Amino acid sequence: MPPFRRKKSGKSFPVKVCTLDAELEFNLEWRATGRDLFELVCRTIGLRETWYFGLQYEDSKGFISWLKLDKKVQDQSIQKNHQTASFMFLAKFYPEEVAEELVQEVTQHLFFLQVKQAILSMDVYCPPEASVLLASYAVQAKFGDFDEDTYKPGMLASEDLLPQRVIDQYQMTLEMWEERIRVWYADHRGMSRDEAEMEYLKIAQDLDMYGVNYFPILNKKETELWLGVTALGLNIYEKENKLQPKTTFTWSEIRHISFDDKKFIIKPVDKNAPNFVFFSQKVRMNKLILDLCMGNHDLFMRRRKPDSMELQQMKAAAKEEKQRRQVQRNRLAREKQLREEAERERASMEQRLLQYQEEIRLANEALRKSEESADLLAEKSRVAEEEARLLSQKAAEAEQEIIRLRLTAMRKDEEKVSLERKTREAEMLTARLVEESEKRAAEANRLKDELLKARAAEKQAKEKLLDFLNRTTTYNGSNTVSPISVSNFSSVTTLYQPPLSPGYGPDLSMIETEISTSPDLNLNITAYDLIANADADQLSLEIEKERIEYLEKSKHLQNQLRELRSEIAVLKVGDKQIDFDHLHDEQVKLGENKYSTLKKSKSGSTKSRVAFFEEL
Repeated sequence: MPPFRRKKSGKSFPVKVCTLDAELEFNLEWRATGRDLFELVCRTIGLRETWYFGLQYEDSKGFISWLKLDKKVQDQSIQKNHQTASFMFLAKFYPEEVAEELVQEVTQHLFFLQVKQAILSMDVYCPPEASVLLASYAVQAKFGDFDEDTYKPGMLASEDLLPQRVIDQYQMTLEMWEERIRVWYADHRGMSRDEAEMEYLKIAQDLDMYGVNYFPILNKKETELWLGVTALGLNIYEKENKLQPKTTFTWSEIRHISFDDKKFIIKPVDKNAPNFVFFSQKVRMNKLILDLCMGNHDLFMRRRKPDSMELQQMKAAAKEEKQRRQVQRNRLAREKQLREEAERERASMEQRLLQYQEEIRLANEALRKSEESADLLAEKSRVAEEEARLLSQKAAEAEQEIIRLRLTAMRKDEEKVSLERKTREAEMLTARLVEESEKRAAEANRLKDELLKARAAEKQAKEKLLDFLNRTTTYNGSNTVSPISVSNFSSVTTLYQPPLSPGYGPDLSMIETEISTSPDLNLNITAYDLIANADADQLSLEIEKERIEYLEKSKHLQNQLRELRSEIAVLKVGDKQIDFDHLHDEQVKLGENKYSTLKKSKSGSTKSRVAFFEEL
């Protein structure tokens, strides 16, 4: 040993950890382990459901690896950019049922971001109609309730909502896609962010490639296949079909897993069944496969045991928080409803006020016309009386003239004939004047009667107006509206109206993952015993039963998806379809889904499924 040891240049080193929505920077001690960093990140973001997550990094050889928690960070071959070690905080394992297992809101949010990223980056295949539905929940989670007043066409154009594959496969503009997303977005009114994200995850977990880590393998016949490591077990897929597993081995059927070089050996619980053997393409991959198998099996068995005290406390706290938020949402919804009702009542009162103002204006107009008619009739009556007086005066003068003529006739006999003629003419004129006078007198009487009737009508109109104004004042007083003042009923009624106040990161399932085989790393595990639980099969059946009940409840959603699929089918571009699209279409025609396919792949004994795998 040399007499002097070179000291480290510093007591700490910089670290950057990226989640899918934040970047965290720390200074770690040189002796810090991966667990120290992992727990530091979890404390920083407030995460307690730590068993699903891990720290992913790119090693010095360019391979993607997971940070070993029991090793010092500095002892792991981490590629450093400008002396800063970079990590991605991602979900390493997936739950069987998101609604029951994900307790914390922060856990749900991290899974939502990662699954959404996997779908948009096309690492997980999602049918077009399901992509639209998932996009509507993503919009609800980000923007909240749909508002017709603030929503503008094109508002979602800048959002990354659909896989590019879906957009390219149909002769539809972005506006047409946005309209279909908007229709479903409007249906999610009243849904909070955590509820929308959970609905997103509940739909996404029904996708065939959700939660599957794929690895290329060979069987004894050297047939190229895919191994899928999931929360329920190991799936075997054909090379060209990652959607439908050919056979499945659940964790409850597996007793022991080990590997030797590229050879992977899985011993089933059924001692009559032969070992399940496959070969990986790279030795480094075996350690990752074993690591994922161990982690998924541990979680599989943990779910089938009573909850730990910590998990019970977390669930109780989450339930209490959920109830508190529900009470708060109900209160806010009630306040919003009352505010909307008050706005509607205010608008109704304004409408009634405008209606009353119009009625008063019409009443004033009618009163004014009545007064003008009365004045006109009074003038006509006065003129008629004057004409009658003049006619009477002329008649009196004519009578006097007759008397004078008669006297003159008596005096002058020679003028008798002439006088008699004049007398007859005068009598005829007098008769006509008398008749005209009588007509004028009758006309004057008629006009007087009309004047009296007009004044009576005017009086009646004033009484009705006064009664109407009294009613309006009483109504407005009870509704806290300023009273209407009335002045000078004989002329024009004046109203007073007060003013109214105005109202990222790579996905686990598609990255070729490698693990360093450096001899100084304490990861020499090549075998792992899986202890089978006697009740595991029964619990699996119960979970499957709950799954069927959930599918029964989602019939309406399936109908909506079928309608959208039929609607956009005519716009499909045939040469843009990929193999997954054809496989999915065939699956839909047969009435199959993820769970029916898994059920079929698990049918038969373990021995028969191992034999089937060997013959692929």
